[in-house]
Amino acid sequence: MSIPSIRLEGLNSFLASKQLALGLFLVLCFSLIPGTFRESDFHASGLSRIILGCMALNLLVCTLQRIRTLSRPVLIMHAGVVVTMAGAVIGGLGFIATVQIYEGSSTDRVYRWDLEQDVLLGATLAVRGIDTEFYPVPIRVGVLRGQDKVGLFELKTGDRFALDAYTVRADSLNAPEEEVQLSIFRGERLLGTADTSGTRSLPADFPYDFKLVGYQDPVLKRVVVALSLSRGSEIIAEGTTEINSPFEWNGLYFYHTNLEQDDHGNPYAGIQIVKDPGRPVVYIGFALLTIGTLFWMYKKTYGHR
Repeated sequence: MSIPSIRLEGLNSFLASKQLALGLFLVLCFSLIPGTFRESDFHASGLSRIILGCMALNLLVCTLQRIRTLSRPVLIMHAGVVVTMAGAVIGGLGFIATVQIYEGSSTDRVYRWDLEQDVLLGATLAVRGIDTEFYPVPIRVGVLRGQDKVGLFELKTGDRFALDAYTVRADSLNAPEEEVQLSIFRGERLLGTADTSGTRSLPADFPYDFKLVGYQDPVLKRVVVALSLSRGSEIIAEGTTEINSPFEWNGLYFYHTNLEQDDHGNPYAGIQIVKDPGRPVVYIGFALLTIGTLFWMYKKTYGHR
């Protein structure tokens, strides 16, 4: 056997070895430690891409050497793991960027975390609106007729209570202003609206006033942010984003990450922009891994009957 053949065989044995797999796994674990102490993107680091690529190569070489002895389900599972790792490596070629935008305003720059600087997005991103939805809030509403106390009603926003010939619905709570928006009905007919601060659009002879006596702090249920992308005066894309449901455009995913208000009560949304070219590859890898696992379970259960 020639020296080059011996070296090639030794290299193949090393690439397929369990020792290499264990070593790579340990290096991967240690590489994750710094990320627990600072904001960092694991997939974007060059070291992580090298580790994942080496792990995929290790499994691929090991699979090829034993391809005649491995069952089809195991081969499919191995292929799924290799493809998933490859997708993670390809995903490292993307980036994560963030920006804070006031409702009704726009920007064409975002902060790239891998470059640690502001860059042009390639379009103008605008927050056209922010819609917040809360879980029903327990409240206590007092009813007055002139200076006389008529009653105290405990209910949740969205519920109703009867008031003589009228029905009162508590539509929503404006917690910062400590007021409740109410709709008043007579039978099925809407008479008008009122709030507990004294503003009302009701017939002049409506005899009652309302006061907010107490409430629990509202719990946010859902935030929907309406976005648009434009170049010049032309809108090239628009849609909405919320937690775990991004808006997608041109290979970019726009996630809503937070909602805040400044000292003057003006709301602004935090938007995270993610480019991940490896996402479809990872999905294919997961699909192969699932198919292989189900195939293996089927053969394990029914293959010897």
